[in-house]
Amino acid sequence: MCGIAGVLLAAPRFEALGSIQRMTAALHHRGPDAGATFVDEAAGIALGHRRLAIIELSERGAQPMHSADGRYVIVFNGEIYNHLDLRHELETRGAIAWRGTSDTETLIECFAAWGVAATLKKSVGMFALALWDRRDRRLTLARDRFGEKPLYYGFVGQGQATALAFGSELKALRAFAGFENAIDRDSLALFLRYSYVPTPWSIYRDVFKLEPGAILEFASSEVAQRTGNVEKYWRYEDVVAAGLANQIHDESLALNQLEHVLSEAVGLQLVADVPVGAFLSGGIDSSTIAALMQARSSRPIKTFTVGFDEAGFDEAPHAREVARHLGTDHSEIRVTPEEARAVIPNLPAMYDEPFGDSSQIPTSIVCAAARREATVALSGDAGDELLGGYNRYVIGPRLWRGLSKAPAAWRGIIGPGLGAIPDGGWAAMARLPGLGKAVAPFRDKAYKLGADLGAMNSADDLYRALVAEWSDADAPVLHAQRRATRLDDLSFASMVAEPTQRMMLLDGLTYLPDDILVKVDRAAMAVSLETRVPLLDHRVAELAWRLPLSMKVRDGKGKWALRQILYRHVPRELVERPKAGFAIPVGRWLRGPLRDWADDLLSQDRLKSKNYLDANVVGKLWSEHRAGTRDWTARLWNVLMFQSWLESSEHRRLH
Repeated sequence: MCGIAGVLLAAPRFEALGSIQRMTAALHHRGPDAGATFVDEAAGIALGHRRLAIIELSERGAQPMHSADGRYVIVFNGEIYNHLDLRHELETRGAIAWRGTSDTETLIECFAAWGVAATLKKSVGMFALALWDRRDRRLTLARDRFGEKPLYYGFVGQGQATALAFGSELKALRAFAGFENAIDRDSLALFLRYSYVPTPWSIYRDVFKLEPGAILEFASSEVAQRTGNVEKYWRYEDVVAAGLANQIHDESLALNQLEHVLSEAVGLQLVADVPVGAFLSGGIDSSTIAALMQARSSRPIKTFTVGFDEAGFDEAPHAREVARHLGTDHSEIRVTPEEARAVIPNLPAMYDEPFGDSSQIPTSIVCAAARREATVALSGDAGDELLGGYNRYVIGPRLWRGLSKAPAAWRGIIGPGLGAIPDGGWAAMARLPGLGKAVAPFRDKAYKLGADLGAMNSADDLYRALVAEWSDADAPVLHAQRRATRLDDLSFASMVAEPTQRMMLLDGLTYLPDDILVKVDRAAMAVSLETRVPLLDHRVAELAWRLPLSMKVRDGKGKWALRQILYRHVPRELVERPKAGFAIPVGRWLRGPLRDWADDLLSQDRLKSKNYLDANVVGKLWSEHRAGTRDWTARLWNVLMFQSWLESSEHRRLH
């Protein structure tokens, strides 16, 4: 795992190329083991690399790396798990004088032999990379299928002074000489709505995220016109369509195939020349990955969990029991509320653009704990999106079936009323016999759905409301225009007729790469920890979509198929409990120990001086939340993360 950066100029300028040292240094945390650059002043190209050595620890794995024929130069962040198979295939076509054993060398020689797209289609892995063709003076950027590894690119300057700058994180682009790109208010509105800035946008104007499964090519002559060519070498929608057209209806066969393919993915991802462990929360996903890891290991694997001293938020006892049953070498780190809150000031620099998923706090803590004993950690991420784990997959269709029976006008009347019920009202209903379990999750949904209920025409409208914190009508960003995202594109609706499966597809295209994978990547790389996600081996995803929905959501629970696999390794009673997520009591903290911090960031004077957010709207939410009449945790946390990021970015720019 590493950090990459670079710049391609419309016209060579030595001072601009000199920025590569600062850009690379800004990514030191992603690769503390080594760093180097490649500069060709005449061609107007500079590449930088920071290395976290995982495979081939010697200098033979150093980057930037040149192909044996001298034509190509690569900087690469990630892992190609099947690179030995690719080497063997390449060797069958002629002798190769390999210099080392790194997957980077495998990749660049495959590019030289087969081309970029053909090689990436054969590759199993996670990556972001830049390849410079010295002969044709052409730059290629590429990203893995699901977007496990980040890659930003953007334009600085105008005309012949334009530079194409790119990097693993925005901090590398900000280090480029002359970077003064303004905050994009339309992107800010998207952030407040979804708690992340959706791909391909970023928080800055003229800066973008390369889409997962994409290749972007630029020649120097195309930089000034900003006319690079984008090619998709893999599309998640195509995987979904193929899976739905070729379903496996034999449950025993489906489960056996799923366990085999997932176990093989785990085996590939265990390969490293450094210590490897796993996150273990005691839930279905992480327990399954840990069980399959332990089944493949002759010694106890290392597992990590964090215990929180907050009532109702501590899953450590569940993880402890699973670890004891599996026989893992388990590390449990207890964290006090004070220690958890101490992470918050570090979040703006860690995430580098506004990011509002508050589970970033425990994620950063568990990553730091794991790094003390391992350099690589496997996670159970993506089980929800692939195998139907989110509560909305169960609640959403049921809710729409009920709502759709009511006239839109009636829904338009009751919607705002539901959203206006104070916290005390929900608490009173939760105490009524038989209503407690139903009321708790619906309270948060009602706040989200309230104003939009009357305008909904389909289950897709309901889904978009469930995943959004603000509607178009009430987002408080000043002078912003509505910008369409993948969530607005239902061109595949005829291909995926079932609403729950459309939710799963959209989550895989949006929430997974832009929230879940970002959350883990930034938290892990901040402490130089590589994370791997076996469920995102694309062959696992392809098989998962061949399973009928009934093998995913059954009897009011998600991930049925994954549960059956886990029960082969762990007793059901150790893992069967309501889905809790990776949460901490941020809302309660905002009314207590974080109140002064929030008061400062949300003060009317500060909001008005920055002129990004409507101070009156934000002030009303904060007043209601402090008083306990409404729970605006998610909305306020997004605002606080932007305000905190804004303050941090301005400080970094001044220094």
